[in-house]
Amino acid sequence: MTMENQFEVYQMKQTPETRQIRFRSYQTLLEKGIRIRQEDYDRVYTGSLYPQDTPEEVKERLDRQPPRSFAGHSVSVSDVLVFYRQGTVISYYVEKNGYTMIDDFIHKESGSSGTEVSIDTTNFHIEGKAGSWLAFDSIRLGGHEFFLMEHEAYGKEAAWVVVDVAGKLAVDNVRNGFDGEVREKLEEYLCSLQQGTEGQERLQQQPEPELAEQERLQTYQEEPELHRKESGTDTVKLDNWQKYMENGEYLRSAENSGEQNYNLIDGRKNNGYKAASVTNSMPPKKKPQGRPSVLAKLHKKQAEIAKRNGKKERQEETEKEKDMERERK
Repeated sequence: MTMENQFEVYQMKQTPETRQIRFRSYQTLLEKGIRIRQEDYDRVYTGSLYPQDTPEEVKERLDRQPPRSFAGHSVSVSDVLVFYRQGTVISYYVEKNGYTMIDDFIHKESGSSGTEVSIDTTNFHIEGKAGSWLAFDSIRLGGHEFFLMEHEAYGKEAAWVVVDVAGKLAVDNVRNGFDGEVREKLEEYLCSLQQGTEGQERLQQQPEPELAEQERLQTYQEEPELHRKESGTDTVKLDNWQKYMENGEYLRSAENSGEQNYNLIDGRKNNGYKAASVTNSMPPKKKPQGRPSVLAKLHKKQAEIAKRNGKKERQEETEKEKDMERERK
């Protein structure tokens, strides 16, 4: 299924001007001299058109399972079904029993009140092209209408061009009308328009360069730690006045490098070690013994001498007892 195979449903506007002609047969309107105009209708739905689709099949499909995007009431008398199939446009007026083909219902871009180009356009000037041009054929692709333009002075002797409803050149140097090659170029033209719109939306979502630079500088001032990590440096050297401003007083800067931990930063430098902070994981050290007393050494020596002398006296007494025992024998 190509891009141009689709259908549209039009329903008459709910206005006082159309109250007397709504839900009337096409023949009744002709008898009253009322012309069916697109300006009196609202487009309520656009759907895909399959090769085998007929107006009756499309109506039955919509009645059986109404799409969520369908913005009107069920298809009824006075509605118009517009079929876009392989470059042709056919409009069907919905009757009570059947459908009536009508001409000139679609003559400009749907819903566009400021259309610059229509099938009746003449003496039109195209940007980048000399002379004036007139429209003599049209095609609808992907919901967009394009017009085949002929040079008013040279006629068929000059190559035709294709423009959109705004008069912008879409295809140049056309020789065989809306043939397959021209349709492919028109599809490429539509794709480029869509990509350009998406790219513009992305640019609008991105911050402006100056604003992005201001945000980066603000982040650097407010979060120096983050900036140091991004720049690959661990520390930033501060002047004395910066240290004073950062710590509240200069002495704190000195304490940062000299004290054991941050608990000792109290305005006094070198508080020393706290036993509890270093002995939790290490066994307590033995206190060194003081210098021994000289008097204690003297008493100890006297006791040793007395001990030796007492042992010697006991040995002498034992020897005397043994001698006396031998003499008695």
